[in-house]
Amino acid sequence: MDEKKVVVLDNGGYTAKIGLSSFDCPRTIPNCMTKAKAERRRTFVGGELDDCKDKSGLYYVSAFQKGYMTNWDLEHVVWDYMFSKNCVKITPEQCHLVLTEPVFNFQPIQDALDEVIFEDYRFQSLIRHWGPVYSAYGYSVKCALGSCAPGPTPLCSLVVDMGHSFTHVLPFIQGKVISSAVLRIDVGGKVMTNYLKDVTSYRQLNVMDETYVVNQMKEDCCFVSTNLMQDMACAKLRGKENTIVGNYTLPDFHAVHRGSFLKRIDSADKTADEQLQSIVMNNERFAVPELLFHPSDIGVDQMGICEAVVDAISRTPIALHPHFYQNILLTGGSAAFPGMLERMQQELRMLAPTEYSVVVSVPEQPADYCWKAAAAFSRNAEQAGKFTVTREEYEENGHAICHQRFRHESSL
Repeated sequence: MDEKKVVVLDNGGYTAKIGLSSFDCPRTIPNCMTKAKAERRRTFVGGELDDCKDKSGLYYVSAFQKGYMTNWDLEHVVWDYMFSKNCVKITPEQCHLVLTEPVFNFQPIQDALDEVIFEDYRFQSLIRHWGPVYSAYGYSVKCALGSCAPGPTPLCSLVVDMGHSFTHVLPFIQGKVISSAVLRIDVGGKVMTNYLKDVTSYRQLNVMDETYVVNQMKEDCCFVSTNLMQDMACAKLRGKENTIVGNYTLPDFHAVHRGSFLKRIDSADKTADEQLQSIVMNNERFAVPELLFHPSDIGVDQMGICEAVVDAISRTPIALHPHFYQNILLTGGSAAFPGMLERMQQELRMLAPTEYSVVVSVPEQPADYCWKAAAAFSRNAEQAGKFTVTREEYEENGHAICHQRFRHESSL
């Protein structure tokens, strides 16, 4: 396939990453429609949100509910924007599409996807897989090049995909996922943002309508604690002894369009910060990402992310356990939290058998990793050809050919 005619779309529940496979990086846009209090007459589709001057009090209308696409009319509008000259200028009839879909996506949704792609947009061909499938491929390629775990291409790998709605743990053997060992934790970026909104609104300032601002605050301020009890004790201290507390200056969307975080080192900094509208961030900085490790803190009766990794590996053949522990990949936006790699390495080392070595890796840009891996997959003509369905094949065989080509589960 010609790289200039291959469109790669990581269709996430919060943001969509889109671009030609020849691009170095994708364009990231909100995968939704938004309305703003300041501009009530206009609805912003996808990346049109950049034109909004005042992003306070944004109202999101998403095609995804609980991680799965439920509103095709809305998603069709967003895709029209993506394929237009305002985003990635393409002619679908002349292009091939590489698409991601949610883990364990429902068959009616898959069939609707295929219909829209081939019958409405009329793409020449389609490759459709779970996002972590592409990530596992990208990891194996990087290992073969010597930029990941030492040694040859790994026999096994385990992908921890920290998405917007869920966190999935998926073990792979030679590129095929073991579906019986896949685990899901009902905590993702959306849950953490909503938790930070609740805590901030209760303790300081009502920000329940400020999802956009609070999400940026989460990205700018939060980190994963590598010593929870020590950080909790530090957060209780006052003055210079508290090295965690700081002020997050809120944007006014006139002079300042994105907030900024400044650690409060002494009283002079505190006085300066009080002249601006700001929110004090103390133990919230590490309590929010802690939900991934202790979902029970918000009433989700599930194991934490490290326990889920160990449980998923325990469901695979015991002879493969050392290979899984040596090849753990963290992807998704939440993997970018400072301290995530160290905390995962630390806890998994305590939970794993002592005779196994534990190697955890995080890509440089974990949120874009799936898109880049999918783009690399599309450039491998031999590999991509096995999973490609052309428009002619779809018109002749219908959904049956898609069900056959896009299978990627391996049962043991």
